Amino acid sequence: MPVSGIPDAKPARRKCTEPKSCGVEVRLNRWERRTLRRLVRRVRHADVQRRLLIILHRSAGWSYRRIADAACCALGTVSRVLKRWTEVEWAALMDRREDNGDRKIDSRFLKELTRVLQKSPPDFGWTRPTWTQELLILTLKKRLDVTVCRATMSRALTIIGARRGRPKPYVECPWSQRAKTRRLNQIKPLIATLPTGQVAFWEDEVDVHLNPKIGPDWMLRGLQRRVLTPGQNQKGYLAGALSARTGLMTWIAGDRKNSGLFIQLVLALLRAHPRARVIHVVLDNYGIHKSRQVEAFIASLHGRVRLHFLPPYCPDDNPIERVWEDFHANVTRNHRHPTLEALMAAGHQYLRTRNRKAQPSLIRVSA
Repeated sequence: MPVSGIPDAKPARRKCTEPKSCGVEVRLNRWERRTLRRLVRRVRHADVQRRLLIILHRSAGWSYRRIADAACCALGTVSRVLKRWTEVEWAALMDRREDNGDRKIDSRFLKELTRVLQKSPPDFGWTRPTWTQELLILTLKKRLDVTVCRATMSRALTIIGARRGRPKPYVECPWSQRAKTRRLNQIKPLIATLPTGQVAFWEDEVDVHLNPKIGPDWMLRGLQRRVLTPGQNQKGYLAGALSARTGLMTWIAGDRKNSGLFIQLVLALLRAHPRARVIHVVLDNYGIHKSRQVEAFIASLHGRVRLHFLPPYCPDDNPIERVWEDFHANVTRNHRHPTLEALMAAGHQYLRTRNRKAQPSLIRVSA
C-alpha cells in the first residue's frame, strides 16, 4: 500500500555509496529532508515511520549502531532499509505488501465471522461443541471459499472484538414471551414510580460453600495456581435485599435455607424501615418464598409487605444477582479461609464495605 504524501516526482539528487566497510551513505537535499520529516509526523504505520527515521539519521551521518539503538531495531534492519533505498529510492518506504493481492479480511469476511460466532459448531455440521481457530478457518472456507492462516484468523477475531470466555448456563422460562413481558411490565413501573412512604427491594439468597468456587486467575506460564480445599464441604446461607432506590444491601445469615430464613429477612426490612407504609419485595419463585408459613406471616402484616414474583428462571431480571456475582468474585472464589465462620465473616465485611461505598453517591443524589 503506498504511503500517503510520498511524492511521485522529486528534484534530481545524487547518492554515493562508500566502500562496504563504511556502509551506505545517504545524501538528501533540503527539500527531501523536509519531506521525510513531515512524513515522520504524519505517518501512523510504525514500520514505515522506522524506515523514514533510518534514512534521515543516516543522511545526518549517524552510524549503523547508533541508528539501530535510536530506532529500536536490529542492525540487519538498518542495513536492509539503506540498501533498498539505494536500489529503489522512495519505494524503499513501502513494505512490499502491494503485491500480496486482494485483502482476505474484508467487511464481508468479518460480517460472516460475526454471524458464525453467534452460533455453535454443531449448527454448521461439526461434532465438536466449542469453537477453535482451526474450526473457524474451516467453516469460513466452506462458506466463503476463503482460506486464511491462524495468525490472520487471530487478527480478524481481534478486529471484531471477540474474546474467549466461559458460556453462561441458563434454564428456559416456561412462560410465553407475552406472559413474561406482561409480568415484568407490572413490576418495573411500580418500582420506578413508588409513592411517598413506600420502598422496594430486590430479594434473593446465596449459598456460601467452604469448598472454594474455582475461577480464572492470573498465573505465570507453566505454573498452575493451587487452591486448598477442606475436602468435606460445609454450607452457610445469606438472604439479601437490594434497595431499588438507594442500592444499599440488607442481609441476614443462616445455617439453613428455608422459610424461616426468608421471614427473618422480612423482619430485618421492617426494623430497618419502621416508617414505611408498604414494603415491596421483588423475588423469584423459589419454594421457601411461597410456603404456607410465609403466606401466613405475610397475611399477618395486613398488607405492609407485598411480594411480587418474577417470571420463572429469569435471574437476569433481578439486579441483586449481579451483587451476588461480585460477592463470589471478591469472597468465595479461590478463597483460602480455613473455616466456614471465617468465610462468612469475610462475606459480612464485603457487604458492609459495599454499603459504605454506596453512601457517598446516595448523598449526592439526595442533595
